[in-house]
Amino acid sequence: MDLKEKIEVILEEIKKNPNIKEDFEKNPTKVIEKFVGVDLPDEIVDKIVDGVKAKITVDNVSKIAGALKDLF
Repeated sequence: MDLKEKIEVILEEIKKNPNIKEDFEKNPTKVIEKFVGVDLPDEIVDKIVDGVKAKITVDNVSKIAGALKDLF
């Protein structure tokens, strides 16, 4: 299983659907397992959750930086 690929797929769905983002914030493990379609070992799910959270954080920081850049 390609973790990077799964992270990207989940991230795209979270960006497109605010309900999925809300569900991810409440119970990330459940959302990950729903997208993967199988019950994975906790260490794999944790890696995917961490990867998605990291990408969300980076994307949010980029948006903020872009907005600040436009002010100057």
